[in-house]
Amino acid sequence: MRGRGFVLVAILLSGCGTLPDDERPGAPAPVPVQPAPAVPPPPRDLAAIPDPVPRVEPRSRYGNPASYEVFGRRYTLLPSAAGHVERGTASWYGPGFHAERTSSGEAYDMYAMTAAHKTLPIPVYARVTNLRNGRSVIVRINDRGPFVGDRIIDLSYTAAWKLDMTREGTAPVEIRVIDAAATPTTAQVPPTVASTALVPAQQPGNLPEAGAPIISRWLQAGSFSTAANAQAFISRLNASGIRNAVVREGGRSPRPMFRVRVGPIDSALELDDMVERLRLAGVPDARLAHD
Repeated sequence: MRGRGFVLVAILLSGCGTLPDDERPGAPAPVPVQPAPAVPPPPRDLAAIPDPVPRVEPRSRYGNPASYEVFGRRYTLLPSAAGHVERGTASWYGPGFHAERTSSGEAYDMYAMTAAHKTLPIPVYARVTNLRNGRSVIVRINDRGPFVGDRIIDLSYTAAWKLDMTREGTAPVEIRVIDAAATPTTAQVPPTVASTALVPAQQPGNLPEAGAPIISRWLQAGSFSTAANAQAFISRLNASGIRNAVVREGGRSPRPMFRVRVGPIDSALELDDMVERLRLAGVPDARLAHD
């Protein structure tokens, strides 16, 4: 673990991985800004943040519809998480989404040990193993996503850091759901593989019903501490031929955040095309955004 503190500082300053920050590696004419004030500084020792202890929890009132559609793709919630095992690509999400509402209605904490999955009932606990280096962590899945490419899970910043995948941004992983109520003699259900979707952010008193459809038509391309920097970023996107970007103000006064979102997007084909266009424009970590 020696030297990890320096690596962490370098990552946070350079915007590596999937950080939707003001500056991105290789982006043309970066706009110098101060770090977004809504994101707290990292804990002194990320390695000391404990994995969650699996416990029996009722399904969240929100984020568990039977099925829903995102960009023309329909996702069906798994009837049970028991025995679920899945292999594929993991990604992670960080400062641009810190404190935003997750699909379960909880606030996202990039320093907690959490994750997002498309079809597992939430909340649920799972062991995630980085197949490149054998490192593993336990996370509490309380959000929906990811919906870009073939990724199967979006990890919190701390979970990704523990798996040593923040620098690359993605990694091949194995997901194994932990049955908190199971005993050593409990029979294992055969592994299942599936996929779900994202609940748009709502005000606390106006969250969708559990069975309501889930729709998101926007990609988040950046997060800024001032409106001027957000507008400058939009100008950069316009110069790259991306002209359907808007600014959404969020966060809590007196420390608002200004998020640049691209859309609306009407199909899965258009989604894939826009993700690639943003990548070529120096935005490698665009992610579906809560409306």
